[in-house]
Amino acid sequence: MKVFISVDMEGITALTDPEDVLPDGMDYARGRMMMTGDANAAILGAFDAGATEVIVNDSHWIMRNLLIEQLDPRAKLIKGFHKPMCMLQGVDETVDAAVFVGYHSCAGTEGGVLAHTLLGKEVHNLLLDGQPIGETRLNALLAGHFGVPVAFVAGDDAVCREAKGVLGADLPTYAVKDGIDMFSAVCLHPEVTTAGIREGVASALREISAREPYRMDGELTFGFEYSTTTIASTCEYIPGVRKSTPRTTEFTTTDMPEAMKTIFAQLLLALQVGQKGIYS
Repeated sequence: MKVFISVDMEGITALTDPEDVLPDGMDYARGRMMMTGDANAAILGAFDAGATEVIVNDSHWIMRNLLIEQLDPRAKLIKGFHKPMCMLQGVDETVDAAVFVGYHSCAGTEGGVLAHTLLGKEVHNLLLDGQPIGETRLNALLAGHFGVPVAFVAGDDAVCREAKGVLGADLPTYAVKDGIDMFSAVCLHPEVTTAGIREGVASALREISAREPYRMDGELTFGFEYSTTTIASTCEYIPGVRKSTPRTTEFTTTDMPEAMKTIFAQLLLALQVGQKGIYS
């Protein structure tokens, strides 16, 4: 059994503040250790369930946060920022199951710890057929394109509810913290969450045959609601991308890998334009 693990950071054990998850934050070094700990718990759970190969994709921000020297040596790590499949780099038809660890809820989720979608400042919402979606649903759709089911999601309680709402009430999840507000939560001890993630992943993978890949048939229209009109105008330079309002763009596709590339290209442009500051 080949298992893919996507590891984000905002939903990691005990992390609640930008200072925990951004490279210039005073607690970022500690945050990396906590992130590596949650990743290891998922890796151990995968091997407990009989995995023969585990691939871990560093899926947070600069995508070089995990401490490879502290990872279980049986796993392979994908790191680095420019990856066409972004948080799902490494998923293909040979993967049997996907596991999401350290995930967070969609932008605007009440009580969601560090809630955002893809970019916290430049992006107000990612839309699918006009409705806001989070990274969990986006990545589940991309995994589903390759026939890969999402087996398990770990993060804060808000993303666990979000994942069950998208992928089914029976989806195995594990909440490492219960959100109070965007920058506060009731947190479980790392020893508790290590055991919970490990046991949850192992149990979920033993029942993976019961889970179906998440797919949507027909054309999909993805949209971005940006913080400024300039970002939207710049992203319209990408072939196939059009402005639907002064601050929103959209494009239509039936191909999820191509959709992810177009989404990623818009994110790169948004970052560049956003650097001009509050007047952009």
